[in-house]
Amino acid sequence: MLSNIPNILTLMRIALIPVFVAFFYLPVEHANQICAGIFALAAVTDWLDGFLARKLGQMSAFGAFLDPVADKLMVITALILLVEVDPTPALAIPTIIIIGREISVSALREWMAEVGERAKVAVTIIAKIKTAAQMIAILLLIYREPLWDIPVYTIGYVLLYVSAVLTVWSMFVYLKAALPSLNGSVADEQRNQEDKG
Repeated sequence: MLSNIPNILTLMRIALIPVFVAFFYLPVEHANQICAGIFALAAVTDWLDGFLARKLGQMSAFGAFLDPVADKLMVITALILLVEVDPTPALAIPTIIIIGREISVSALREWMAEVGERAKVAVTIIAKIKTAAQMIAILLLIYREPLWDIPVYTIGYVLLYVSAVLTVWSMFVYLKAALPSLNGSVADEQRNQEDKG
């Protein structure tokens, strides 16, 4: 496991979470910029571990399990901390949508895997665009301060709403793909109950 470079990067991403939280709360100068740098590093390792897993032929069951977990932990941690700093409905609503979707889709994928239909809910292009928008949005919201007169925080807000819309869209795409299996399982269960009766 530890000889697998992509897995090491994934574990490093998880290890960055407490570091990110610590700097978020520490009364140090430029803490927001340090946190933005940590989050950016985590986002880069997210892309890099998948690239290296394919390039080096080091794809593993452990990596396939841990990679999405690491992503969700970092994103959810960052969103919760951002809402704590800016506890407004404007930020809380897209945060709830994004976290709710992550929980729902994870549960759906787990159930589809149990019935042998995991491939039907594989990552879509919409989900990839959503992830990119979400990562950039969170990075800008963490950084907060204007950069060369660019309203970083406002752009982050807009992108977070874009990612929330894409989040809902991608969730419905997954649900639509899974619906035949979901309906089939109910029908099978009803037939099983009738046979027992």
